[in-house]
Amino acid sequence: MHPEHTSEAGVSLIEHFESCRLKAYWDPHGKCWTIGWGHTGLDVYEGLVITQAVADAMLAQDLIERENAVKKFFASVPLTRGEFDALVSFLYNVGPGKRGIKSGLFVLMSGQVSTLARKVLARDYAGAAEEFPKWIYAGGVPLRGLERRRKAERQLFLTGAWL
Repeated sequence: MHPEHTSEAGVSLIEHFESCRLKAYWDPHGKCWTIGWGHTGLDVYEGLVITQAVADAMLAQDLIERENAVKKFFASVPLTRGEFDALVSFLYNVGPGKRGIKSGLFVLMSGQVSTLARKVLARDYAGAAEEFPKWIYAGGVPLRGLERRRKAERQLFLTGAWL
């Protein structure tokens, strides 16, 4: 019903847009410390420096978590390889969301399910694809990097390729 893991195309999209930084940096949009291939969490703090091998291991673990979350949330609907990969990338970037705190793939700040997720759950895949370009804002400002990423994710969702 779902692919087991993110394909090379999906991983390459994530790596392309996240890029790898081996020294922790403050992400002003996410308002958190970040390291490696966009890894965040309580284990990331100011001054942390890691190796490439650690960054790659963090990415592998983060992917497993995102893949499992996508498989669980969308368990009732079939997903193609491209749809799965695009949703994993999207989740990797925006997060799941949390009522009252942050909008994400699964939950909006309002507590509602995101339109993108609702359309996938309704098997309206064409409609879901049109939701990707709406997620280009950070702090209320449209960002060119997010525009490019959403365009690539939409293409991956629709065709299985993003380049």
